[in-house]
Amino acid sequence: MHPRKLRPAVVLAALSLLSCRSPEAAAPSGWREPGRILDLTHPFGEETIYWPTAEGFRLRVDARGQTEGGYHYEANSFSTAEHGGTHIDAPVHFGEGKRTLDEVPLEQLMGPGIVVDVREACERDRDHRVTAEELQAWEREHGRIPEGAIVLLDTGFGRFWPDRARYMGTEKRGPEGVRELHFPGLDPAAAHWLVSERSIHAVGLDTPSIDHGPSLSFETHRILSAANVPSLENVARLELLPPSGFTLIALPMKIRGGSGGPVRIAALLP
Repeated sequence: MHPRKLRPAVVLAALSLLSCRSPEAAAPSGWREPGRILDLTHPFGEETIYWPTAEGFRLRVDARGQTEGGYHYEANSFSTAEHGGTHIDAPVHFGEGKRTLDEVPLEQLMGPGIVVDVREACERDRDHRVTAEELQAWEREHGRIPEGAIVLLDTGFGRFWPDRARYMGTEKRGPEGVRELHFPGLDPAAAHWLVSERSIHAVGLDTPSIDHGPSLSFETHRILSAANVPSLENVARLELLPPSGFTLIALPMKIRGGSGGPVRIAALLP
C-alpha cells in the first residue's frame, strides 16, 4: 500500500499540533483551528496495561528539587516494552522485511478517521471478531470508507481501563495469562477486505491486540503486516468520537528498527 498525499488541511493540522508551544501560541498563517482536539491516549504509568509476558512501564526519578543554584530541576529515566499502553504495531512486528517503526511514513500516520461502533456485539461476546459485514454495514449508513482512512473499532472495552481483569479477561501474568486472554479483535477476513478492497492507512481499537484475545496464530496481525498497514492498540476515548468527519494523527516515538512503540493519538474535530 502506498499512502496518498495528504490534504493541505491535514498537513496544517499536524503542523499546528507539532509547532504550537501552548494552546495560546500563535498558529501558522492560513491555519483554521479545529473545533476541538481530543486526546485518545492513555497516560503511561504504574497502572498501564501490558501484555502478560511483558514488563510494565517504569519511571525512575534521577533528580527532583532545588539545586545549589537556587532553581528547581527535574529529570527522569524510563523503560518500557514496545507493546503496551496506547501504542503502535509497526508492520515488521508480524511481517519479516516489512517497515520498522522509523520507516513508517508520517503520511501514513495521519488521515481521515472513522469509528465503527461494535459495542453491542462485543457486549454479547467478549471474544467477538469484527467482521467485514459489520464494516460494510457502516458503509451503507455513512458512505464508503475514505481513501487513506484510519479505521477505529469501538468495542466498548475502553471503559474497563485500567482494570486488567475486565479489560483483558485475566489478571494473570506470563504464559498462563496469555492462555486466558478474552477481548474483541478484528476478524482476519475483515482485515483482508480492508487491505485488498479499501486503501486504508491504519487500523486501531480499544483493546490490547488487533487479534482477539484467544488467538494463537495472530492471523489479523499477519495480514495487516504483510500489507505494511500498522495497528493502533489500547486507543482511549473512542466513545467520544463521531462515526466520521474528523482527522486522526498518531505520532509514535521514532525508534530505529522498532517493532512498535508508545504513540500519542489526537483526533481533530470540526
